[in-house]
Amino acid sequence: MTVLEPGVLAGLVLLGLVAGVGIGAVGPGGVLVTVGLFAFTGLSPAQVAGTAIVTSVATGLLGTAVYTRSGQLREAGTRRTAALLAAGAVAGTPLGVLANGLVTGRVFGVLLGVFVALVAVLVLSRRPGGAEAAGGPGWPAAVAVGTGVAVAGAMFGVGGPLLCVPLLVSLGMPVLPALAAAQAQSVVIAGIGTVGYVAAGAVDWPLAALVGVPELAGVLAGWVIARAVPAAALKGALVVCLLALAPYVALHG
Repeated sequence: MTVLEPGVLAGLVLLGLVAGVGIGAVGPGGVLVTVGLFAFTGLSPAQVAGTAIVTSVATGLLGTAVYTRSGQLREAGTRRTAALLAAGAVAGTPLGVLANGLVTGRVFGVLLGVFVALVAVLVLSRRPGGAEAAGGPGWPAAVAVGTGVAVAGAMFGVGGPLLCVPLLVSLGMPVLPALAAAQAQSVVIAGIGTVGYVAAGAVDWPLAALVGVPELAGVLAGWVIARAVPAAALKGALVVCLLALAPYVALHG
């Protein structure tokens, strides 16, 4: 594992927990892991993305299991959308891994800062579901979304729901089915991405465990918190955090 100061290690544990809470309570919290690894560890862009994406395997599996149990992934329309997203991810994830290898740390930081700001805007613009049409997007749109989300997800080491859910909702899919389909796709992105970064020798496994275990615990805590705290307050806190981090990350490196 990369040798880090105890304070930095403790901060990464805390950031993993907060990221998990963001995933469980609001959705797009996983990007915080990438931000923390990039800003505080001195890892290369490939190591940042590779180490971060490993943690998305467990959170994606947990999210998929929950939405299967709650019924969303048992619906034919949601399963169809999830399968199309996954098909796009099979093509897009290797491209994202390759794209990561083409950028320097400085360029990666700027792109990550822009990405974080974009995520904040998407979170801010997302509206509660309920009025959307039933079903999901047509297969060309679903595959296109799946491919594009996978490229970005693999490049930055995130599972994909943070981009996928707002895009699916904008295409008329209800929020809960969109979350379910995106969680299923995230397993494909994280799985293929992990294989790609492992092949490149770009995964710091001890750091992945250090961040991933509290992140998984945070996901469970986030589901509990989501029932007790107004969604608007949670969303606002995440947006403020992301907008504060975006310029710092863009100027870092």
